[in-house]
Amino acid sequence: MSRFGQRSRLNGSANANTINYWFGGGFAAPFEVDILLVAGGGGGNDSGGGAGGLLGLTGQTLTIGTSYSVTVGSGGAGSQSVNATKGNNTVFGSLTAAEGGGAGNHYGNATGSNSDGGSGSGAARLASSNQNGGTGTSGQGNNGGSFLSGSNSAGGGGGAGAVGGNSTGSFPSGSAGAGGNGSSSYSSWGSATSSGQNISGTYWFAGGGGGFSNNVVGAGGNGGGGQGSNNSGGATSGTANTGGAGGGTAGGGTGSGGSGIAIIRYLGSITAASTTGSPTRYETGGYTYYKFTGDGSITF
Repeated sequence: MSRFGQRSRLNGSANANTINYWFGGGFAAPFEVDILLVAGGGGGNDSGGGAGGLLGLTGQTLTIGTSYSVTVGSGGAGSQSVNATKGNNTVFGSLTAAEGGGAGNHYGNATGSNSDGGSGSGAARLASSNQNGGTGTSGQGNNGGSFLSGSNSAGGGGGAGAVGGNSTGSFPSGSAGAGGNGSSSYSSWGSATSSGQNISGTYWFAGGGGGFSNNVVGAGGNGGGGQGSNNSGGATSGTANTGGAGGGTAGGGTGSGGSGIAIIRYLGSITAASTTGSPTRYETGGYTYYKFTGDGSITF
């Protein structure tokens, strides 16, 4: 029997993803997989960056013998002087990309052209008026938190599972918005591949970055989001390979976005014919997973 001489079905469901193979002869019918793409998180500035877009794709048909490229988006750079930079997209083959997270904004420039993304960044401080955060991509993330006039604190970036927090209170006792929580919908994938941020046994991806404040800084969202800074510093970067965004850096710290990740999952134990980029293979719970933390390719 050839390497592809088997047929398997997930839970016997009519809607389940199926891997169909002809027996013998080495000729295979279409091969269906599920794919998780998480883009790079946006960098923080005054406001928290937006998390990288999270895109789950089910029942994707691959052609045996075809090489599929994998691009894993890097995180955006944090900045204390100008607007930060967006995260970069994560893409599998020619599929729709998971979009990089929105870039945190500089004090006095409450929103910028790069504020939108997989999740939107928070709005920076602009004392004259309220400001909305960046806009998230539908199906991939959420909007960033707003700046509320007089708080002198920035909004938090959006996460894959929740909007970023708004700034609150009045100067000098205002508080920055927290980063929006990421998604735990793929916790089983995270557990199987040691990926995402593990919080009490639940695995999260794509958390927003917390905003800057003179008083109470914004916490990073579950899913690798970085904490914002205050005048004593302390901003942290998003966690690598979670798509978490950087925290607001205006008071010091790095606040860069975390890189993304790509995971391919299918039923059964077939090994890919070839790969590049050194992905990690896992086999557990009846599934095989290939995890990419950098660019590469895969051929079945």
